[in-house]
Amino acid sequence: MEKVKIIKERLKTTQSRRKSYSNVRQRELELQEDDWRVVQVACRIELPPKMSLVHPVFHVSMLKKVDGDPPLIVSVETLEVNKELTYEEIPISIIDRQVQKQRNKEIASMKVLWRNQQVEKATWEAEEEMKKNCPHLFE
Repeated sequence: MEKVKIIKERLKTTQSRRKSYSNVRQRELELQEDDWRVVQVACRIELPPKMSLVHPVFHVSMLKKVDGDPPLIVSVETLEVNKELTYEEIPISIIDRQVQKQRNKEIASMKVLWRNQQVEKATWEAEEEMKKNCPHLFE
């Protein structure tokens, strides 16, 4: 019985520590009226008519405050959203090329800059796939 009491005390201490730690790390989301329209835990945003298929109400946990960094903001007019609420990424240019040597073969890849993306978001793609899917980049 003595060991059970010790275990219970230690569990209680651990729970107390975790609770105090989580309370310190937890903070309220601070939004002003001009950032979002907030009603308790839901937020309704105004969308252009072109995006009428998108549901305009979000839970506040999904929102992040953006400190107006213009290069990171993508204009809605440049995106062509289809009925499945997706859009096609179109490659604009090839930034870099590299060949990875493995034991028996070499794999050629290229860094591709996509439309509506920053240079930091460029991705490495297989050269064969890019030649097949986007021959206009190699002309």
